[in-house]
Amino acid sequence: MPLLESYREAFPGSNTPHISYGLAFPEACAKHVIGTFNASRVYIIASKTLSTQTDALQRLEIALDTKVVGKRIGMTPHTLWSECLEVTEDARRLDADLIITLGAGSLTDAAKIVSLALANYASTTSDLDALHSGRDWTSFHDIIKTAVVPIISIPTTLSGGEYQKLAGGTKDSTQQKYGFNHGTVGPSLVILDAELTTTTPNQFWLSTGVRAIDHCVETLCSITTHDVSANEAAADGLRQLVPGLMRCKKDTQDLEARHLCQLGVIKAMTAVRGGVELGASHGIGHQLGPLGVGHGETSCILLPAVCRYNSTVNEERQQKVKDILWQQAEVKSMLFEQELQPGTADLNDILDCIISQLGMPRSLKAVGVREEKLDLLATNSLNDKWCQTNPIPLKTKAQVLEILSSVVG
Repeated sequence: MPLLESYREAFPGSNTPHISYGLAFPEACAKHVIGTFNASRVYIIASKTLSTQTDALQRLEIALDTKVVGKRIGMTPHTLWSECLEVTEDARRLDADLIITLGAGSLTDAAKIVSLALANYASTTSDLDALHSGRDWTSFHDIIKTAVVPIISIPTTLSGGEYQKLAGGTKDSTQQKYGFNHGTVGPSLVILDAELTTTTPNQFWLSTGVRAIDHCVETLCSITTHDVSANEAAADGLRQLVPGLMRCKKDTQDLEARHLCQLGVIKAMTAVRGGVELGASHGIGHQLGPLGVGHGETSCILLPAVCRYNSTVNEERQQKVKDILWQQAEVKSMLFEQELQPGTADLNDILDCIISQLGMPRSLKAVGVREEKLDLLATNSLNDKWCQTNPIPLKTKAQVLEILSSVVG
């Protein structure tokens, strides 16, 4: 019996992105390249691991046949500007009319920046300096032109960047990460294939899932936003993600659990797309990433510590998160095994327990960040908007260092 495709809006009422699942990713991609986008000059940005250690890229190229005009194999994590410019030059030369990403979130960020750069004729670091959201770009353009080349994302992790237009890119010369949010467009289509994600190392899959949990927790713990629909989506996301990840930890081939996690990410990203002001786990994490720490690992290390730091001002909102987690049978059983009790366990204790049970790193030392890096990390973090919107706004280096000192290890 042939497989049936589910094709719908990821977020009701929003035309982008649509999601597709049910078909194998090569079949779904070929169907929409022709039927939805009418594209004929496809440029693929593919994970190096997927391209060299699996047949995923080969299967995709076979399905797309002559429509593939170029490809980039592998990009550095956290999306270096220099590499984005290399891909932009290649895609411009080949007159690409559609970009497909096959792999993790850094590739999706790159595709967003590349599409923006193509629309604005950017070819140098100075050009990108004029386009990113944190700088005065009028010296290069009177108006930033909106990206035109559409993107299809085939994600293999749970970081969720494919569901928003914001892109993060790291400037090579400073190793500081900048957001691109003006003129960017997110993927028009996200193709979900749970079986493909089994090629992702389980450590990476689980850590990016914790990143999605971070989206939910910092949404629910925000004291500047009281969006009922965002809070409901974040709560639903936790109910899918935490049990789903625990099942994935036990059985890497549990495709139902993997798909549950993929759907949980959409719930997690609902609030992020809606402009909910997140907190310091995201804010510090953005600057921890360029030091060589994976997107998901930043959340594994920082989220419990940030919750502890904020607990004096958002205890009531943290209690709501605790209630949601205690209601999950798998979580409740695990917490009891660790001798935690509903009336006495703090949110940071519960999150620490969940993250540790998933086998994720819990300190900077565990991911190779030495103490001499903390001063630079704290300085860079103060420039991140989500450190400013933390429930306790981080206005001084000492505040950031207080959080970091608790996770040195």
